[in-house]
Amino acid sequence: MKIVVTHSSPDMDAITSVWLIKKYLPGWENAVVKFVPAGNRIDSGKWENKDQKSPIERIENDEVIHVDTGLGPLDHHQTMSDQVCGASLTWDYVKAKNDEFKARDSEKIKDRIEALSRMVKVIVDVDHFKEVFWKDAVADHHEFNLINILEGLKFQFPNQDDYYVDFVSKCLDAILHEFENRIWAEREIATNGQEFKTKFGKGIGFEILNDTVIKLAQKMGYVIVLRKDPRKGYVRIKAIPSNGKENIDLTSAYEELKRMDPEATWYLHVSRKMLLNGSAKNPKMKPSKLGVKEIIEVLEKI
Repeated sequence: MKIVVTHSSPDMDAITSVWLIKKYLPGWENAVVKFVPAGNRIDSGKWENKDQKSPIERIENDEVIHVDTGLGPLDHHQTMSDQVCGASLTWDYVKAKNDEFKARDSEKIKDRIEALSRMVKVIVDVDHFKEVFWKDAVADHHEFNLINILEGLKFQFPNQDDYYVDFVSKCLDAILHEFENRIWAEREIATNGQEFKTKFGKGIGFEILNDTVIKLAQKMGYVIVLRKDPRKGYVRIKAIPSNGKENIDLTSAYEELKRMDPEATWYLHVSRKMLLNGSAKNPKMKPSKLGVKEIIEVLEKI
């Protein structure tokens, strides 16, 4: 049997290490997870083989990997470095053992490697308490992040280590997809976005499947962002919320687009900062025939 061992009441470092092994170490996807008191090993012994570089041990009839405990190769507690944690050691090991990662033979694999590396970097910072340096570190919105959700789970469901690992692992799956979408969006914004000018500031438009470009472009300072879905033909236009200086109103664009393409279904949000033509929330809407360039010409005149 293959067993991954980590410490009781696992933190994000321990759970991420387990997740990386079960997801990306070949042959370990069905490994059993077991828990020991922090610093201990499953066999109550010590890591004796100082020359052994592989974290996989034979203990009786089982193959065992200790992560974030046991002072073996995947436990960082014997180093003072704040650039290392159990998850970063595990990621380095898994990356070297996974043939797909070693080959880097597609853009998708390269994006996945970058996404996982960036995720692990966050875990390193959190494991060394560097979230205290995050912008607005005491703001309420941080209570919605996974690190704090895990702490809430431990309070709500005490002593349920398997549950913590299962719950957070599912969340890490979702976060990985979000990181991959973000990396894709970053590349699109840098290379394929169609920038335009408005009296409020710069805007940008895309014809792309990835909806992440909208929120990311807004965070990067674009005041109006347009995305047309090349598959369904739907259009999403979003303006930045009022900031006390400028107040963008998409009403005139809504009226002009309805005039230009009256057969399409256009919806102007009550805030007048979101203009939709098609949505997953209303799949019955009829997509517009207008192209990105035509819509940009309308938005430039707001």
